Amino acid sequence: MSEKDQVTGRQIAAARTMLGISQSELASSSRVSVPTLRRMEASEGPASGMANNVAAVKAALKAAGIEFLSDGDVAAGPGVAIRSSTVEG
Repeated sequence: MSEKDQVTGRQIAAARTMLGISQSELASSSRVSVPTLRRMEASEGPASGMANNVAAVKAALKAAGIEFLSDGDVAAGPGVAIRSSTVEG
């Protein structure tokens, strides 16, 4: 996974929280186990785990409307945002 494609554990946890979904819901939609997702979210830097599992979680979050922001997108470092077309209101 290239550095641009990397996602941090904190980004995964923040994205899941922004969407209001549980770890078990995200794990199910990503087809990974809940313990695997917990380990990813607990990672200090880039999400730990097999590259295909991290990619599956990232893809599930993107499909749900999350945009991953890299260091170059935000002055404070990596982050997440919800695409405006997915926000109700």
